[in-house]
Amino acid sequence: MGKQNLTLMTDLYELTMMQGYFRNKDRNETVIFDAFYRNNPMDSGYSICAGLEQVIDYINNLHFEDDDIAYLRSLGIFGEDFLKYLRDFHFSGDIYAIPEGSIMFPREPMIKVIAPIMEAQLVETAILNIINHQSLIATKTSRVCFAARGDGIMEFGLRRAQGPDAGTLGARAAMIGGCVGTSNVLAGQLFDVPVKGTHAHSWIMSFPDEYTAFKTYADMYPSACILLVDTYDTLKSGVPNAIRVFTEMREAGIPLTFYGIRLDSGDLAYLSKKARKMLDEAGFPDAVISASNDLDEYLIDSLKVQGCKITSW
Repeated sequence: MGKQNLTLMTDLYELTMMQGYFRNKDRNETVIFDAFYRNNPMDSGYSICAGLEQVIDYINNLHFEDDDIAYLRSLGIFGEDFLKYLRDFHFSGDIYAIPEGSIMFPREPMIKVIAPIMEAQLVETAILNIINHQSLIATKTSRVCFAARGDGIMEFGLRRAQGPDAGTLGARAAMIGGCVGTSNVLAGQLFDVPVKGTHAHSWIMSFPDEYTAFKTYADMYPSACILLVDTYDTLKSGVPNAIRVFTEMREAGIPLTFYGIRLDSGDLAYLSKKARKMLDEAGFPDAVISASNDLDEYLIDSLKVQGCKITSW
């Protein structure tokens, strides 16, 4: 994310070995380091490469600040001659990589580093960290998108990610893997990808009744009106109230450009079929039925087999 100096984002032994090569210059020969993985995650038949842009940013900004040198000195294991060398350090090697979004397979090099061994050693940890994480998320996303059979998939993982960077770069990787949008506004800003979202159950519960909550939301966002219908009772309350709001919008001459409902609990296959019938009979055959709630490729595939009427996930 951005132009951060991640030079010290490395394992200590990379630096201790680096000093060893510095002191034994005859050992600092040019080497080829290949980054690869041994098995596809999730028993998949392939993986998707992601994270290359962040690797490039990392390499381009690779330098030791005065604070970095002072910290390394405080460890008491690095000589002044080596620390002086680090002050003017720059990466002089070459890097070859699989383009982001490409399919890749076990034991196939994702990244190839050709450089003096002390330089190749330094960048090893960060490259693995960046590529491994984003490729894992992109691969999972690709599997989910495949299971959805062409339906739109939205990424909504920020609140469960392992920290801000993982959440934001994970959203980026999910877009590479096939998502049509993300809930993460920062990811939208940084990577120029679509941001999407509706409202929460707390929005519904903050109003005196469900209809008023729906109506208020529709008044504010008539061109993107997806209503969450499962706060109280999906089929007896939520969907009827959504239909009431859609009917009022149509009667008021408000174009129904993008509208529909979201299901977030219960038997999604059964509820989507019933909701689809209710919406169709009310004259809203183009209303979207979206679903959320711990969805993965296995659940989506199961719902598809059951003939669900969900088209957005």
